[in-house]
Amino acid sequence: MANGNNLVSPDFQDEDAQEYSLRPRTFGEYVGQQEMKDNLRVFISSANKRKEPLDHVLLYGPPGLGKTTMANIIAREMNCSMRATSGPVIEKQGDLAAILTSLEPEQVLFIDEIHRMNRVIEEVLYSAMEDYALDIMIGQGPSARAIKLDLPRFTLIGATTRSGLLSTPLRERFGIPLHFDYYRPEELKEIILRSAVMLDVSVFDDSALEIGRRSRGTPRIANRLLKRTRDFADFKTDGVITLEIVSETLARLGIDEYGLDKLDRRILRQIIEIHQGGPVGINTIAATVSEETDTIEEVVEPFLLKSGMIRRTPRGRVLTPKAYQLLNMPVP
Repeated sequence: MANGNNLVSPDFQDEDAQEYSLRPRTFGEYVGQQEMKDNLRVFISSANKRKEPLDHVLLYGPPGLGKTTMANIIAREMNCSMRATSGPVIEKQGDLAAILTSLEPEQVLFIDEIHRMNRVIEEVLYSAMEDYALDIMIGQGPSARAIKLDLPRFTLIGATTRSGLLSTPLRERFGIPLHFDYYRPEELKEIILRSAVMLDVSVFDDSALEIGRRSRGTPRIANRLLKRTRDFADFKTDGVITLEIVSETLARLGIDEYGLDKLDRRILRQIIEIHQGGPVGINTIAATVSEETDTIEEVVEPFLLKSGMIRRTPRGRVLTPKAYQLLNMPVP
């Protein structure tokens, strides 16, 4: 997509590589998700007292909210190392078996996008998570035999943006499921101020809050917009991000005061002008605006639903009066 939607997409992009240096390293530095942090402190402290690995953890929620960062913090708070992989990378049962047998005692195994793991491969995890054992087959045909390998006690942390795609047997084996909520503008402001210090850029409180208001409740987008406003600030005000700079930058990038970009507004207008406000199916919406269905479902729709501009119904998506008001169009 050539418009501003690259900036407000919560998915990881190449330009986000610098994000690793901005990530908090402790619970104290991590802004937001307060209830989750408080509970994790209790779980980790109790596991450390018993000298046992933490129970398996499932982190789920929209992309860009800090699941990978939280996994790293959990491993650090447990004083152990973390081995990271992702569901699509594990192509065979042997790949997963090799990872599991190479783990050290009490080590953390982090599997990102765990919902994309093949169901056949996933079955290897069942006994590994419950019994810390690995059942594998040796040989082929009539001479094949099953053997059981003992595994060190470890903690599996799975991260997913679509927990509904996880199979029930796998989901039930996670003892600590944790859901990530979108961030409030005030929380994003604190994240932006912290990132500004690390990027060595000056930003006023009201400027940071305005960036936070337009970041769709997502820290990854907030940091991305901070970098773009820094570019304009370096060009115009010797690196000081003022409220005027924020407004001008985001206006030129096509991001309005609600955090909507050109694609968001185009979808809302098309639903009104062509489909009379709905109901309309997601495939029809994607065809109308010439975008991929996955892009609409995973990037655009979650924020429009969260902000109360569209509703899901059995017959399709329907716009709410709020969407009409935002576009200055009469509510039918």
